Amino acid sequence: MEKPARIVFLDRGTLPAEIKLRSPDFAHELVTYDETLPAQVAGRIADAEIVITNKVPVRGAAIASAPGLRMIAVAATGYDNVDLAACATRGVTVSNIRNYAVNTVPEHTFALIFALRRSIVAYRHSVAAGDWQRSGQFCYFDYPINDLAGATLGIIGDGALGQSVAAIGRSLGMRVLFSSYKGVPGMGPLYTPFEEVLRISDIITLHCPLLPDTRNMIAAPEFARMERKPLIINTARGGLVDESDLAEALMQGQIGGAGFDVVTKEPPPADHPFMRLLDRPNFILTPHVAWASREAIQGLADQLTENIELFWRGNPRNLVVV
Repeated sequence: MEKPARIVFLDRGTLPAEIKLRSPDFAHELVTYDETLPAQVAGRIADAEIVITNKVPVRGAAIASAPGLRMIAVAATGYDNVDLAACATRGVTVSNIRNYAVNTVPEHTFALIFALRRSIVAYRHSVAAGDWQRSGQFCYFDYPINDLAGATLGIIGDGALGQSVAAIGRSLGMRVLFSSYKGVPGMGPLYTPFEEVLRISDIITLHCPLLPDTRNMIAAPEFARMERKPLIINTARGGLVDESDLAEALMQGQIGGAGFDVVTKEPPPADHPFMRLLDRPNFILTPHVAWASREAIQGLADQLTENIELFWRGNPRNLVVV
């Protein structure tokens, strides 16, 4: 009889309880933890052949302590929480989730854009505070409202999510620009130079991975180039934008507003720069839920199981390499 494979899910609690996680179709023992502290990782994966992690870091020391480890299945698209070099040295396969959020993230992106472009949150708060009654009129104009039709949408990131955002933007009558990679000239006519996108966009939205080359890719020098005082939208990864510089740019009026679903440290500490922006009418912070429609999470869970099954059959997919 085939010995059951030991599968350890380090942070099952990062997926809603109502989402069904289908069992792999081979003999296995599944051990799940709602959460795992960094100091607990090595002990929990010591006997594992397959490790599932969403956000828990799996670093070199923990990998070295698991002699039977064969696969790390990341329950997300981002994989910077896994030590890929250590996995490569040990021959451990790493897979991630792809193209599951092509509706939910773009929809959340435009929810932020609509809310900021039309000052929805600001007007709602002012109505709740009694400003409509005090105005004595059928409407009032305390906060700016601008159409999306005719506005320029600068997209940084040309993958499935960036393309989906572009399709929505075009359907709304927006002028859509895909930014070339920062510091990479000559990418061809389908791309607009990074600096030009910063200069002429009314809205800049990020849909790229967090890599050494993209960390803090937008900071004080980039904000200074933004002639049209755009909205800055980040539903991708914390760390793509220098958060202290963004807070300063917003307060100094270099940008028209910002909508963020991600921050460098989640949840953000009380002294995070964004915490002092929460009362501003042109700033929205949501708790990393752009990916979290019920439909998208179920698709993620299904793909996660399929990744594990395909690996077990010797036909792995969605491989992440150094």
